[in-house]
Amino acid sequence: MNSVSASPRTISVIVPCRNERDFIEPFCRSVAAQTVPEGWVLEVLIADGLSDDGTRERLAAFCAQDARFVMIDNPGRIVSCGLNRCIEQARGAFIVRLDVHTVYADDYIAQCLATWQRTGADNVGGPWKAQGLEGPQGTVQRAIAAAFQSRLIAGGALSRDLAYEGEVDTVYLGSWPRQTFERFGGFDETLVRNQDDEHNLRIHKGGGRIWQSASIRSTYFPRASKIDVFRQYRQYGYWKPFVMKKHGQAAALRHLIPGLFVGALMLLALLTLVGSLSVGPMPLSAFRTVAIWVTLLSAGGLLTLAATYGVAVYAISFNIARQQGRELLRHLPDVIAAYHVGYGLGSLRGWWDAIVRRRPNPAFGRLTRP
Repeated sequence: MNSVSASPRTISVIVPCRNERDFIEPFCRSVAAQTVPEGWVLEVLIADGLSDDGTRERLAAFCAQDARFVMIDNPGRIVSCGLNRCIEQARGAFIVRLDVHTVYADDYIAQCLATWQRTGADNVGGPWKAQGLEGPQGTVQRAIAAAFQSRLIAGGALSRDLAYEGEVDTVYLGSWPRQTFERFGGFDETLVRNQDDEHNLRIHKGGGRIWQSASIRSTYFPRASKIDVFRQYRQYGYWKPFVMKKHGQAAALRHLIPGLFVGALMLLALLTLVGSLSVGPMPLSAFRTVAIWVTLLSAGGLLTLAATYGVAVYAISFNIARQQGRELLRHLPDVIAAYHVGYGLGSLRGWWDAIVRRRPNPAFGRLTRP
């Protein structure tokens, strides 16, 4: 990527945002309070996606008070465009991505730098820790966070393991030496979601390394409603096939499973419906016998698959609730289904648009959280 000359003792923080009026000032204050090693300085580049809720005014006022903070316009509005606009102007030898809806340990940036210096990896980051607000109003969000944190729900993703130290296929947020972008390029601006997964897959295929360290600590606050989680993960699922089509492979097997599961349910339900409609008026014949068997087998398969999934969901829900609070139990099955079914439905639609239509649907380009 084209960029300005590097400053060897500068850490560039890059942040995409849009319509974050209530969060942008606390976020900026938290970044300003970060500790960095002696001799290093921060610059904070925040790419605003043409916010229209007052975010720009509040951000501009903060930048006027602290010269380290700079607001950049992001006409593309989406995350990948914002990240690239920041990288183009970043002067640092080391670049750290932050998210407005995450709270960071005071030494987050310092630990990112130390981990890179220790490992020499092309991208380093910490585990993805989710947390909900306390109190009765935060029960659903805590259930969403608890399900998010479960590696069983996430298909074994190492990013949910708060103690893991080592190489991974992708990492939360990420931080990079400048050379990573010079070698592997920036983020794919055709992707509304999964731009980080695609970039990490590009690093892996190019022989690079991605490292997760438990010393890099942050806390992410997820969506607070089940329908918002469903919409978010339907969008994540939708954009994943475009990443797979681009590279001819999945970054990990877990990305395929929700789509296969939902596709199997839909296929079995369709076979059951068609078979039952065909059997009724049909005279006794060999074809009718086949139709009856197809109907019975598809209906049995549908019930078995749905029942097996239901049992697994409730078993995992009971286990999570036993560890994190019984009040979460009434919400956990719905939350888990929202994650999986949303992602699965999005994946199926994504495959259709990626292979048949050969272009993304603009409806899936809208942000699910401003």
